[in-house]
Amino acid sequence: MATLLLQLAGLGVALVAAALVLVSVVAFVTATKMPPSYQHEEEKFFLNAKGQKEALPSIWDSPTKQLSVVVPSYNEEKRLPVMMDEALNYLEKRQKQDGTFTYEVIVVDDGSEDQTSKVALKYCQKYGSDKVRVITLVQNRGKGGAVRMGVFSSRGEKILMADADGATKFPDVEKLEKGLSDLQPWPEQMAIACGSRAHLEKESIAQRSYFRTLLMYGFHFLVWFLCVKGIRDTQCGFKLLTREAAARTFSSLHIERWAFDVELLYIAQFLQIPIAEVAVNWTEIEGSKLVPFWSWLQMGKDLLFIRLRYLTGAWRLEQTRKVS
Repeated sequence: MATLLLQLAGLGVALVAAALVLVSVVAFVTATKMPPSYQHEEEKFFLNAKGQKEALPSIWDSPTKQLSVVVPSYNEEKRLPVMMDEALNYLEKRQKQDGTFTYEVIVVDDGSEDQTSKVALKYCQKYGSDKVRVITLVQNRGKGGAVRMGVFSSRGEKILMADADGATKFPDVEKLEKGLSDLQPWPEQMAIACGSRAHLEKESIAQRSYFRTLLMYGFHFLVWFLCVKGIRDTQCGFKLLTREAAARTFSSLHIERWAFDVELLYIAQFLQIPIAEVAVNWTEIEGSKLVPFWSWLQMGKDLLFIRLRYLTGAWRLEQTRKVS
């Protein structure tokens, strides 16, 4: 009996090892190179307040603003105005209090099927195209791809990622700025401050089903086990990066869908970029694009493939990489 159990255990180990090898091979073979940094002709320009085309700048240019706010938006015609009103009211008030403060808001319409671009362009007309710019992608790339395109066209010394739903209170950017400042001195001018909802976890668990809570804990475990250590909430869409950190991490990013935040932080930790996790105010807003089970399953697969593709050398991190 003991011999049979040992044989079964050995068979089980062999099957697990074979499955891991098979998955690694699949991850390596199916690995794509860097996402195309090309832009369709229409994506190389933005429309100014007069409806005229102007060429977009590059992340590799010298900064001309203190803060760039990148807002990825997909079918957000209903939720975007609330976020934009709060953000622009705050930014305008801050500029009046500090005449040296400069900003821009970049709304990236990720191939929406509704009137997202038209809604965003109204803010461009109201505040001027030096403060509000709209980039309309020809086809949907995913949230990570949309953020990437906005980052590559930004002018700020610091770059803030902010979700279009307005779930995070915009004035909390000051908390991120303090978190970033506390990390100084920044190696090679690189640092990242991540907004975090981890302090709200107990409250959110009380409102979730057991199944969704299980999915959440499973995802957090996979993030910790496979990719990112020391960051409790990798998925909060409120992140502040120095221009140098944004250029270095986003130019190495492969994932363009929901798990892009994890790869972004994986890259940052590999490059030894200091990261602060900062508690922010957050409210769940109706209309999430996440489909609970399938989106989590997709993200779980992405996490495994991120780790395996870097481990097998299918993806490699370079110390410096510029985008053509």
